[in-house]
Amino acid sequence: QVQLVESGGGLVQPGGSLRLSCAASGFTFSIYYMRWYRQAPGKEREFVAGITNVGGSPNYADSVKGRFTISRDNVKNTMYLQMSSLKPEDTAVYCCHVTVNGRDYWGQGTQVTVSS
Repeated sequence: QVQLVESGGGLVQPGGSLRLSCAASGFTFSIYYMRWYRQAPGKEREFVAGITNVGGSPNYADSVKGRFTISRDNVKNTMYLQMSSLKPEDTAVYCCHVTVNGRDYWGQGTQVTVSS
C-alpha cells in the first residue's frame, strides 16, 4: 500500500535551515507529481511546494518562494524540502502528499518549530 514517511523536522532558530525528507513506497514514485503541505496550529492546511515526476517545474507558495527548495530522487523514492531563512510563521506540521489512481495519500507529518 501507499506509504509516505516524513522526517527531518525539529526546533530551529529564526534564520536557520532544515531539510525535510519524504520516503515513499507502495507506488511507482517516479511517475507521480508530489507535493508538500503544512498545517500550523489553529490554521487550515496549506500548499507549500510541488514538483513534477521528473523533478522539473517546481511550484511554490508565495510565502516560501526564494527560501524553500523542493527536489526529489527517483532512485531513492524520496522527496525533499530544503528550508532556509526560516521564520516563526513557518512553524507547522509538514506533510507530503500524492494522488494515486484518484485517491489522496498523506504522510503522518513532521513538526517544524522556528523559535528563539
